[in-house]
Amino acid sequence: MFFLTFSILAAVLGIVSKFVGGNHIRMWRSDSLASAGATALIAWAVTALAFGLACKQINIGGHRGWRLKIVEAFIIILTFTQLIYLLLIHAGLYNSRYGPGYRDSDYGVGGGVTGHGDPMHKGSAIPSTGTHV
Repeated sequence: MFFLTFSILAAVLGIVSKFVGGNHIRMWRSDSLASAGATALIAWAVTALAFGLACKQINIGGHRGWRLKIVEAFIIILTFTQLIYLLLIHAGLYNSRYGPGYRDSDYGVGGGVTGHGDPMHKGSAIPSTGTHV
């Protein structure tokens, strides 16, 4: 009974994790890497729980329909493929060779548009006269 519940939950969290990973590929920044790594870890944890329930159900035995056997096989395969995905996402956390990394020295600093080095204040490099706010 709990196996199917956790299987559906693992499927939904896995899909969300892949969307967040796709967003990280699109943005390729350290903060998107952290969110992709966190959602991948949560999705893999729920998938590992469903994996344990599938192994328990196989170990108990008894009559199971062919559909339930296919779902069990998918969960077992999915557990290992999500583990590989999790390891690849976390490789970017620890080494900037595989991702943006947290040790980028140019992240959040630089000239920007204003030339003052403050990325929050964008505008023209020449201060406008006559306006005081």
